[in-house]
Amino acid sequence: MHNFIPPERFYPYLTWTEIESMADKSNVVILQPIGSIEQHGPHLPLIVDAAIATAVTGQALAQLNSNIPAYALPTIYYGKSNEHWHFPGTITLTSQTLIAVLMELGESIYRTGFRKLAFINGHGGQPQILDMVARDLHQKYEDFSVFPLFVWRVSNVAAELLTPQELELGIHAGDAETSLMLSLLPEQVQMEKAVCEYPYGLPENSLLSMEGKLPFAWVTKDLTKTGVLGDATVATKEKGDRILASLVNSWVKVIEDLYQFRQPQRFRE
Repeated sequence: MHNFIPPERFYPYLTWTEIESMADKSNVVILQPIGSIEQHGPHLPLIVDAAIATAVTGQALAQLNSNIPAYALPTIYYGKSNEHWHFPGTITLTSQTLIAVLMELGESIYRTGFRKLAFINGHGGQPQILDMVARDLHQKYEDFSVFPLFVWRVSNVAAELLTPQELELGIHAGDAETSLMLSLLPEQVQMEKAVCEYPYGLPENSLLSMEGKLPFAWVTKDLTKTGVLGDATVATKEKGDRILASLVNSWVKVIEDLYQFRQPQRFRE
């Protein structure tokens, strides 16, 4: 049941009496991996984002100092993936549903006595939702520290291993994700079906872009026929092993920082 998460760090394996008697509960770090079930081209399974978020969380917890109290909740496998819903297999929640789920989850964690909750998100289509939920939870409960985090936004070696074009445009089922899946779930990767396809029809000589400071709205079928945005054909397990190790190393430090974090309190009415 615990999958990549070390059993001693898996929240559902605790009893209610263990949680009730837990020392310094306000500084215990609760981690919520979040992913999606969505198409990732013809060569990767639907579980990619959830698998990466769960594996990075679990391996980081395995390397974390045992004196730091931190626990992972079961992964939320479904996300807001409507940009991919034209491709068979994608399962998506609406933004309203995902917001409601995360708000009620956060309120349950708060009611239990915990005061630190970190969302570890692996799907690029929903960081804005996590930002809003985290702000709303903290606004409602001023002593609740909530962190809307993205698994890729830590120091890692991808920039050393990927081409500049891939770093800019390879945002879905390309080299990085395929390499990571070759490291994590190699039996679920069909490299003989891997393709290279970069976004079609992007504006040239424009301040507007697919992502970045001045983005335009898009759905995946606007940009790609196969569902791939990037070059999956050059992916290797060796690259995946290196990217994974660097992500995990950074996330150990992130969890340490979450444990040490104290909510700024310049002024309270």
